[in-house]
Amino acid sequence: MKIPSRTIVALAALLLASIPVTSPASEVVELKLQNSNKIVFKVQFSNGSIADPAGQQGLTYATALMMAQGGAGGMSYAAIQDRLYPWAANYSVQVDKQVVTFTFQAPAAYAAEFYPIVKSVLLTPNFDEQDFSRIQKQQQNYVDQVVRASSDEDYSKFALEHLLFRGGNMAHLTAGTSAAVQAMSLDDVRQHYQRAFTRNNVKLGIAGNYSDEMLKQFKTDMGELPDTEFALPQPSKANTPEGIEVEIIAKEGAFGSAIFTGAPLGITRRDDEFAALMIANSWMGEHRKSYSRLYQKIRETRSMNYGDYSYIEWYSNGGLFQLPPSGVPRSSNYWAIWIRPVQIANQLKAQYPELADIAIGHAHFALRLAIREFDLLIENGLGKEDFEATRTFLRSYTKLYAQSPEQQLGWLMDSRFYGREDWLSELDSLLASATLEDVNAAIRKHWQTDNMFVTIVTDVSEAQGLAGSLIGNAPSPMSYSDLVKSGLPQEVLDEDDAVATYPLNVRKVTIVDSKDTFR
Repeated sequence: MKIPSRTIVALAALLLASIPVTSPASEVVELKLQNSNKIVFKVQFSNGSIADPAGQQGLTYATALMMAQGGAGGMSYAAIQDRLYPWAANYSVQVDKQVVTFTFQAPAAYAAEFYPIVKSVLLTPNFDEQDFSRIQKQQQNYVDQVVRASSDEDYSKFALEHLLFRGGNMAHLTAGTSAAVQAMSLDDVRQHYQRAFTRNNVKLGIAGNYSDEMLKQFKTDMGELPDTEFALPQPSKANTPEGIEVEIIAKEGAFGSAIFTGAPLGITRRDDEFAALMIANSWMGEHRKSYSRLYQKIRETRSMNYGDYSYIEWYSNGGLFQLPPSGVPRSSNYWAIWIRPVQIANQLKAQYPELADIAIGHAHFALRLAIREFDLLIENGLGKEDFEATRTFLRSYTKLYAQSPEQQLGWLMDSRFYGREDWLSELDSLLASATLEDVNAAIRKHWQTDNMFVTIVTDVSEAQGLAGSLIGNAPSPMSYSDLVKSGLPQEVLDEDDAVATYPLNVRKVTIVDSKDTFR
């Protein structure tokens, strides 16, 4: 029987319609390094923790970890790690507020053997019940215990973000809330992968000595990601405080008072004037740099803690990294001051009999000293000599940010997030052209200390007294041992007197039980 041609055409159309059609991922950041002995793949999804559905905070984090720390392609996670070991290859995932970034690295000689694992981790994760149980328990433990117990400094930072963005999708920990993690199911993870890890919200990166064929295969394969139309929520903006609003987290056994402050900042790396503010910030409190003003005033001169720094964007894992990492780009920004833990009254009393009568420790004085330094800079501006020295330092220092192919690729991909081609190269030009007038104008425009949020993680024994001192704007004299005080120059003691009564615009102080945070 002869089949009419129209029927054949119709059947062919139906057959083609039933075959999944993929298209290569469109946006690829390339970094060709002919002399490199390594290949790096990066896959960055525009989702992050702000993509967590309502009531499911931590779901993006769990999904990403199920992909990166679970089995894939029918292999168990342990089997994958056994295969990677002889090649000295590895992969990991970084989950932040607005992006999730997978990074895969292998020697170029083993790229062909390694690549199928890259593909299976991203396209065919097992989503096994046993892996889910393990990862959910880890995530629950982190939210319930680790974040409170491991580092009061990180605790105060996360608490500040919760206060700054309260009520918005930028507020919660990337790992979620205790109740949401506990309620999470494996089906939730599977559905979220299909909804939020798609070829429509992905950016690819490749670096090293890769072939054209490898690049083409990478682009084609990533086109097999779910084709769901994904609408990324807009990140919430930082709240505007009314005066200085302080939240004190009372914790049993806290080692001193860890302080983190912040206020909304209306610019990011997308804006050219960000470079001018970087110069001012570097002079005031460059991360882990002893030359900066806060470090010199609080640690070097007065030996109050391990260090004091300031920031004009989120600095991930500041306790671990000496240099800012890539992979944490954010369009909703704030500036901050980090005062590492200072001593509480009980510690000082135990060490020095001459301080037996003090009521509170060093937190109020340290906060006053830091804010006073910002006020002086805002009022007087940066001097020409300090400007020149700091700008010269930054032009050299920022060249150290990306020392490996992985770091170079990461910074290039972050550049695209901010609408730039190559931020580090552009930054050098912006720093070179910045003037003292530009820097001082940026200081006056973007920094103020009348309206700020402050979080302080401290011991329960310190919380009430510190709260009363802050809300009452009470004098907070510096408490030295007699031996230390005897060795200080008079100019430091005179400055201490000025700091002790320096007025702060504190309007609200709240004490929160540590057990009630991140619930």
